[in-house]
Amino acid sequence: MTALFWLAAALFGIGLFGMMARRSLLFQLLSMEVMLAGPALAFVAAGAARGDAQGQGMFVLILVLAAAEVGIGLSLYLRLSRIADVSDVDTISDLKG
Repeated sequence: MTALFWLAAALFGIGLFGMMARRSLLFQLLSMEVMLAGPALAFVAAGAARGDAQGQGMFVLILVLAAAEVGIGLSLYLRLSRIADVSDVDTISDLKG
């Protein structure tokens, strides 16, 4: 059971590293999905260790959150790529004003 928690922490760490290292908006969205997979796995592992279904319920909640995040993030990405043809986060922050 401890191995699952280490795997969950590793997934979160890999996603965090991808978030910090990449400047592309699309890769950052992908890294956020990897980051969300870590806590989701931890909730399932904790629920299995306790013999409780609450971990699976939290997993479903995280899946719904991830689906909403992907929908909003990709729609923003498509809109920005049509308007300004940018994919770099630093360039997007310069579009203010």
